[in-house]
Amino acid sequence: MTEVYDFDVVIIGAGLVGLAVARELSSVYDNIILVEKESSFGQHVSSHNSEVIHSGIYYPKGALKTKLCVEGNKLLYKFAQKYDIPHKKCGKLIVATCPEEEPILDQLYEQGKKNAVVGMSMIGKSEIAKIEPAVKATKALHVESTGIIDSHSVMQQLEASALNAGVVTLYNTEITSIDKKNNIYKLTTDTNNDIIQTRIVINAAGLWSDTIAAMVGINDYKIHWCKGEYYKTNKHRNMKKLIYPVPDPQGKYLGIHTVLDLNGGLLFGPNAYYVDNLSYDMKENNKPQFYEAINRYLDIGWCEIEPALTGIRPKLQAPGEKFRDFVIENNQKHENFINIVGIESPGLTACLAIAKHTRGIIR
Repeated sequence: MTEVYDFDVVIIGAGLVGLAVARELSSVYDNIILVEKESSFGQHVSSHNSEVIHSGIYYPKGALKTKLCVEGNKLLYKFAQKYDIPHKKCGKLIVATCPEEEPILDQLYEQGKKNAVVGMSMIGKSEIAKIEPAVKATKALHVESTGIIDSHSVMQQLEASALNAGVVTLYNTEITSIDKKNNIYKLTTDTNNDIIQTRIVINAAGLWSDTIAAMVGINDYKIHWCKGEYYKTNKHRNMKKLIYPVPDPQGKYLGIHTVLDLNGGLLFGPNAYYVDNLSYDMKENNKPQFYEAINRYLDIGWCEIEPALTGIRPKLQAPGEKFRDFVIENNQKHENFINIVGIESPGLTACLAIAKHTRGIIR
């Protein structure tokens, strides 16, 4: 038998962003429900990533992605300290492997200053050797505010905070349709066609955010799935800094960089290519790409790297297109249907700032 339930706010998607929004809005609204089609939180983008706390150095000045990354960087460190979440403010070196790449570092340094990134310094070959003796580089931009964090623990704490504030979580439940009448949204679920009614919908559905928007007639977005792979190694354990090559000129990805885990392990990734199907399987077709990219800044043998994990990012830019910003907007035709779309990297870093921004645009 179909049941009808009324809530002040419905949040679709229990990834990092959905959980952060639930926690943020729980101080304003008494009756919030968080709906997730998987059996637990963060089963896709939020749990298949580098777990890096980004600085905000790469993105254009004035972009929403830039603002929320720089703000979110500070918020996430404070959050981690408050709740004793495992993290490390290790910093990163963006390295030039030859003199021809050094002007790109100068451009990044100026971009960082425009974006209000703090704790940047340019260092030479001898200082690089003191910090990371194994790294091959002629010059590096040291960015101190970059770090690593246990993203699962972040989500655990966000969920706990939301639950303690009275947010209802509904897992294993998929939204199948959305209708609107007199500014009331009626969301039908796949559980006996039960209906959830609300005046405020937060679409934080990640890889499926464009599909959710289309259910209410908003066809402004097209998400492109972009897969990234990671390789691991037992060599070069306990490195002090993340190592990034100078980024891809097209802005599609930051290059295959080192990924530190909190136990001293080392991974490399991600690469980036578009896919049509959701699969986290990994083949070794792209191993030559990794081998060549890593050896530009770190000596590694062919047999010293092996497949580790993959992730899929919800990109707004289609193949061949350049930078596209985050979309977080209260739709003009559908008041208080708020779409949070294209949240790829630095979504983890920005999640708390995204939540604050979302709260601010609800009418």
